[in-house]
Parts: sequence; C-alpha cells; structure tokens
Amino acid sequence: MPLFLDSARFGSAAELNAANCITVGLVNNMPDAAVEATERQFADLIRAATPDTVVLLKLFAIPKLPRADRVRQEMAERYRDIAELWNTPLDGLIVTGTEPRAKSLMDEPYWDTMANIVDWAREHTASTIWSCLAAHAAVLHADGVERCPLKEKLFGIFDCQLAADHPMTHDVTQPFTVPHSRYNDLPVRPLQAAGYKILSQCDGAGADIFAKQVGSFFLFFQGHPEYDADTLLREYRRDAARFLAGERDKYPAMPLHYFNEEAAALANVFRARALTERRSGLITEFPKTALEAGLSNTGPDNPWRASAIGIYEKWSAYLRARQGRAAAIAHADAAGLA
Repeated sequence: MPLFLDSARFGSAAELNAANCITVGLVNNMPDAAVEATERQFADLIRAATPDTVVLLKLFAIPKLPRADRVRQEMAERYRDIAELWNTPLDGLIVTGTEPRAKSLMDEPYWDTMANIVDWAREHTASTIWSCLAAHAAVLHADGVERCPLKEKLFGIFDCQLAADHPMTHDVTQPFTVPHSRYNDLPVRPLQAAGYKILSQCDGAGADIFAKQVGSFFLFFQGHPEYDADTLLREYRRDAARFLAGERDKYPAMPLHYFNEEAAALANVFRARALTERRSGLITEFPKTALEAGLSNTGPDNPWRASAIGIYEKWSAYLRARQGRAAAIAHADAAGLA
C-alpha cells in the first residue's frame, strides 16, 4: 500500500478514507543538512513496515528551531507550522531529535514547544515515538529525568540485547545492531524509577529502546534505527569539516565498529593531515568514496534494517488496533450500546 505525504495532496479520497488508512505526524527537528534525509528515512521505514496499510504522513516544523533562511523557506513548502498540530487528528506521531546547543535542555529556544508537544501527544495520539534528543526532552518534561553529558560523543554501531518481553520487540533476533550518535545519555536506573520499561540495552551505549504508557503509548529510541548505512559516515565528514573550519576544537572520533581495517587506516591518514594542515579547503580531499567501500558492518541492506522494520510493523499494527477500537466504541455509542 502507498504512503502519501499530506503536503503533496496525493491519493484518492477512497484510499485516504479506507479502513486500513492511518495518519502519522512527523515533527522533523533535525539540523538543516539532515532535514531531507531524515524525512526520507522515516518515510521509507514506515512504507516498508506497512505493506497492507495506507499511511498519510503529515510533516510539522518548529519555528523556534534555529535554521538558515533558505532551509526554512524550503520547509515551508511542505511542512506545517507546529501550531497546526494542536488541531490535527493523528493516530501516531514521531518526534525527532536535533543537535544540542545548550547545556540544559530547558535553555534551548524550542523547549516550551517541545514540552507542549509532550502534553498534547499524551492526550491526542494512540502512540508517539520519541527519537534521541526528543526522548531526552520528553522524559525530562514528563518525569524530571535528567540526561547526563558524556565525556565523548557516543558514535558508532552497537550490539543490543532485549531487556524485557514486550510486543514491540517480539521476534527481534538477538543481538541486533543499532546506530547511536549522541552527546548525552539517559541512565537506566532513573528511567526505571520513573516507571519506564527498558526494552533493549546496548553494550557500551546503555538504554536503547524504552517505553511507558501515559494515556498514549510512548516509545523512546536513544539510537537511530531509521539511519541509512552511510549516515554515520556523513556525520563524521560533517564534523571533520567543522574542525577544519575552526568551528570545533577537537577532530571527531571515528565511529565505533563501523569501518573495516583498511577504511580505518584511511580515516586515520586523513585525520593526521587535518591536524597538521588545518584549513577548510582540505575537506574536499576527505576520502568519502573509499570509506563507503570499507563500511564493515553495513551494506545495501544494512544489518539494523530488518529489526527496525519489524518494530515499526508492530507500532503501525498498534495504531490500527487502537483506531479500530475507537471506531467500535464510537459505533456502540451511536447505537446506544456503550
């Protein structure tokens, strides 16, 4: 079945009003360079996970998020202002993270809006997925669970094990790999003390997936199962470019468990050059093509793709089930049988 972007106004009335049609919102907070890729990644993942369902995907943007004027204008053509979310009926919602700028999340320019999204989603969605920094914001606002800054960016591919039986992770093959890319962490014990159920944990990366029923079913990912095989490579190149341009003090660490030996050696050669020939123009010589050929844990069908599709299949089935339950209750009410 197709996935329709609401901004494109595609799809027949029959398809969009079908019993097997669900409406999902995506609040895309990713940095300018990753906006389009993130939109495509989530759309592709939802499409792969819903072969028998029509999905209407509605895109939302937060105006207070710092963006270049060009990107803001381009997004305005496809994205709704977040103010429209409050009156938009949705079955499910996905909220992405973004790069942290402030030491405290409450000092971010978009904090009030994120807090409002948490409150709204609790009452107006069957389920909401919170990704990375959005997960940190949601648990902070809802339960006061603080993120902890890491000494170094957690960056790479990690093996994960299931930590509990749960419908969302049923039949996931263990161990399963997940990309992580973040500067902060939510420790397991404070999450558990606040009533969150840890569904999976990663060696070296802590809590991966966790959940809590708060009226709406909230599902949290500290990792990025939506990532493409080369997303970490593109982030690595971006951070190297920032170092060469003087926008960051330290050259970025290589993503863990990502390159084979030959690719790691090439990356180290370029790092040595960057440290001695620091200039912005050197980024044109970054060996991106050679490094792509040496991704040790990825390929055309990256190893986290199957588990990611499996989890989103179960999430979309949950949305359909809740939608059907609501329809049955409404029908019973109309018939005077409730």
